Amino acid sequence: MAKIAVTPTIVIAELIFIGKRVSFQKALSLAAVSVGVAIATVTDLQFNLFGALVAVAWIIPSSTNKILWSNLQQQENWTALALMWRTTPITVFSLVVLIPWLDPPGLMAFDWNFCNTVAIFLSALLGFLLQWSGALALGATSATTHVVLGQFKTCVILLGGFLLFHSNPGVKSLCGATIALIGMAVYTYLNLRDGNELAVKQSSLKQAGFPSLKPNVKLSKLHVENHDGKEVIDPV
Repeated sequence: MAKIAVTPTIVIAELIFIGKRVSFQKALSLAAVSVGVAIATVTDLQFNLFGALVAVAWIIPSSTNKILWSNLQQQENWTALALMWRTTPITVFSLVVLIPWLDPPGLMAFDWNFCNTVAIFLSALLGFLLQWSGALALGATSATTHVVLGQFKTCVILLGGFLLFHSNPGVKSLCGATIALIGMAVYTYLNLRDGNELAVKQSSLKQAGFPSLKPNVKLSKLHVENHDGKEVIDPV
């Protein structure tokens, strides 16, 4: 349920802090995705105060992280690797501090043979590639689309196991996954339609002789000339 709650949290946070609005049609498609994923994955729902607090403590930073990563790449021209270079040392330090508390046996108690060491380093490499691909997706799309992409993966795994490996997740889970996929298809269509309309508007403005606007380029200094013809820099 915590992962499902990330989608409305991102939509509300972007509306409050960025002023980004979601159309009514997109809101309906996102609601269908959330309801479908909930039907497909949630089997035994029980409320626990400690679990609810942990979920809230994860939902808010996760949503904020996705919004910031997407906006920094699209508005401030940061690259995915540059953001990872800035954030990875902090993440590694946090893990080093938390490992003794979350892994009571400790680092030295682990059996560091060749196979285990190779498996750990291979897992770290795959984790880096996963983080990189996620950052690239956030820069190319949006925080909401990134969450929908993750939920699409969940539905594909569920339906793929049923179709390819003859697993039996149940009729309720299959119907929920189908509803979620329909909502994802509608959400994707709406995004593509909006992108095509924006491209047509920019093309018409360019043909009319208006200069193309580049919102991703941030001006930091303004070059002007003084009365002697020398160039000076006026910081903005």
